[in-house]
Amino acid sequence: MYSLSGRTAIAGIGATEFSKDSGRSELRLAADAVFAALDDAGVAPAEVDGLVTFTQDANDEIAVARETGIGELTFFSRVPYGGGAACGTVLQAAMAVATGAASTVVCYRAFNERSGSRFGRPSTGLGAEPSSLGAEMSWHVPHGLVTPAAWVAMVARRYMHAYGATSEDFGRVAVAMRRHAATNPAAWFHGRPITLEEHQRSRWIVEPLHLLDCCQESDGAVALVVTSAERARDLRHRPAVVTGAVQGSGAGQMMMTGFYRGDMTGLPEMGVVARGLWEMSGLAPADVQTAILYDHFTPFVLLQLEELGFCARGEARDLVAGGGIELDGGLPVNPHGGQLGEAYIHGMNGIAEAVRQIRGTAANQVTGVHNVLVTAGTGVPTSALVLSTP
Repeated sequence: MYSLSGRTAIAGIGATEFSKDSGRSELRLAADAVFAALDDAGVAPAEVDGLVTFTQDANDEIAVARETGIGELTFFSRVPYGGGAACGTVLQAAMAVATGAASTVVCYRAFNERSGSRFGRPSTGLGAEPSSLGAEMSWHVPHGLVTPAAWVAMVARRYMHAYGATSEDFGRVAVAMRRHAATNPAAWFHGRPITLEEHQRSRWIVEPLHLLDCCQESDGAVALVVTSAERARDLRHRPAVVTGAVQGSGAGQMMMTGFYRGDMTGLPEMGVVARGLWEMSGLAPADVQTAILYDHFTPFVLLQLEELGFCARGEARDLVAGGGIELDGGLPVNPHGGQLGEAYIHGMNGIAEAVRQIRGTAANQVTGVHNVLVTAGTGVPTSALVLSTP
């Protein structure tokens, strides 16, 4: 494995205000986030020579460069698989910097998801496309499996059957995330915690998922500045050193899950990433002070805790019920409120939160932070990071 440990760092973070109707185009949102990240790092647009984003981002890299005054580019790339791309953008940026393909790379993601084109909208035409995706979806669409919530619900139901988990176990994740968001001024649900009773009363989306098991829709953008660890030390803020960065896919992987794998009670792709992450970083779960876990749907938070080694299979519900993921627990999860509470920017806002935790400037700062684990979208080929203090 090519090791990136300690060679690069995130030196700047920037975000727009998270809203439900930004009134700005996705290009404007992306440009504003890039400007904010460059200002945060103290880097001029002309110093940027690389751009990385998601395959699903509507903004062409050249358009973003033109809009922000970025000049010549020696590196640009796009990472696929939706939210699974989030940490992958930093991985590719770090690889570019470590290998000399670029000196300063900006990663960005912009969404007009709420007021523009709604992400994850069902499309029954997917199963008719003359492509590998069409062939895959042709097995799902006739049975009504046309949304991410439906795909996750299948795995969640099997997990419940295997380990005795309940809807209340999933609900405790939602309650914790909303409690954290309630004290984060940047969160959309700032000042609006929920109770487990409110979670249980929220309407069904796809059983066993209630509305409050599902992440919100958001308008907004996030950008990150990645450069060498050496250069980052001379910039404006304490850098978040990239100690580990890994992408991975599980056997029998499909777009959002693997319905034909022998075991549907886990997330094997996250297991692949976890093994690589611990190997590259030289760390173990016990070395992590806080985790930013991709919480698009609450059941997959439980499965991630298990795949990453924070508890044994089937025991995540006990960890959550015992307050283990709360701000004062053994492993605070998503101190910013995550995508359930802060905003859904495909996980990029979680990476920004990890940087704030390393800097010691987070709204809900965890004490004694040296290493932060960040995961990207789950159920898809995915990615993860460990960010550390210098």
